[in-house]
Amino acid sequence: MSKSSFSRRKFLGASLLTGAGMSLLPQLGFASSAQPLFQTAHERVRLGFIGVGRQAMGLLNNFMKIPGVEVVAGADVYAVKRDRFALRVKKNQSEAGKPNVAPKLYADYRELLANPEVDAVVIASPDHWHALMAIDACRAKKDIYLEKPLTFTIKEGQELVKSVRANGVVLAVGSMQRAAVNFQTAALHVQKGRLGEINQVLVYVGENPHPKPYDLAQEALPAGLDWQAWLGPLPKLHFNDLLNPGITLDPEKNEAAWGAWRWYKETGGGLMTDWGAHMFDIAQWGLGMDRNGPIEVIPASGTAPLTYKYANGTEMLLTKYDEARAGVKFVGEKGWINVSRGNYDTSIQELQIGKEPENFTFGAHHVDFIDCVRKRKDPIVPVEVGHSTCTVCTIGNIAHEMNRPLKWDPIAQEFSDPDANTKLHYAYQNGYSLI
Repeated sequence: MSKSSFSRRKFLGASLLTGAGMSLLPQLGFASSAQPLFQTAHERVRLGFIGVGRQAMGLLNNFMKIPGVEVVAGADVYAVKRDRFALRVKKNQSEAGKPNVAPKLYADYRELLANPEVDAVVIASPDHWHALMAIDACRAKKDIYLEKPLTFTIKEGQELVKSVRANGVVLAVGSMQRAAVNFQTAALHVQKGRLGEINQVLVYVGENPHPKPYDLAQEALPAGLDWQAWLGPLPKLHFNDLLNPGITLDPEKNEAAWGAWRWYKETGGGLMTDWGAHMFDIAQWGLGMDRNGPIEVIPASGTAPLTYKYANGTEMLLTKYDEARAGVKFVGEKGWINVSRGNYDTSIQELQIGKEPENFTFGAHHVDFIDCVRKRKDPIVPVEVGHSTCTVCTIGNIAHEMNRPLKWDPIAQEFSDPDANTKLHYAYQNGYSLI
């Protein structure tokens, strides 16, 4: 079968079933919702950005293109990145013909949350800060767009879910693949039983998926970086520029790489959470396991890959299958669907979609967040779904670390193994507290 890719034009033909979080595809003959995809009302929404590194720059460009959105503030522990953020905001305003108003800048994100001019926040900090920043935003009654993975630990995710619902805020997880027509198509076909009973799901997130111990050499702190504030609740670690890559403004030199904190056990979850938060998310979605999950995880051994088992007998394997890129392959009794960014393939001819050039661009999930802020409704990926996806990634890392099979209760959200349950969180340092 030939592989298919998808353009922005084709994506905009899809529609969203808000309550279920499932997009329906009119071009495939499925029922569509009464409203066009992602209504774009023009009511003003004033955004503040918390964490203005490399990821935030892309988010900034997307959000500032949405009618009615204003970016009014930014916070970061690195002074030069705050300055770059202000320049980018003013550049975007100028290109859009909008008044050139400098955003307010803060070294402490809590001061941004106290600003009554901020309606909602975009959090693009390192993962270990996600929960604390988002819970503080909930308490400040700010709506939240939160980068994936949702949190650093499972306990953090549990507490964030409670805080979102207790405070009545909108929280959208940056799981952009759910706004892509190829992933939507795959998930819908699987949920509708068009592959028959699903026997296996193959997931690939990249080579050496689990985080490694922190082994970077100590380097001198650059001017303008508050390293202790960057660490926050983490135990003391020495600085290395790879964790928070430096930039310059004159001449302009942006980050040469993504922050390497994501690859180390002390500061991130490796590819398991970095790409797993995307690919396990699609697997869970297709299996109808949002807000649920597997009942056992078995670490890799010999030639056997890390394996998740679900209550209905389906197995999900973390393995490099027939595609070099990160992706998901659903294998059922009637055939298979293989999906990755920009691609879709299936063994069943009637489930194939038209072939288009590989120029699909993601982004409509940003519009969905703003739409949900205005309409006070849940987004494509609400907090509970982000939490269940993140949990799948994290229990895989825990099983790998403990090197033994672990039984997991996805409803109680705990292991049957008391030692494994000690891995659901870590002791915050430096006076920080989760609740």
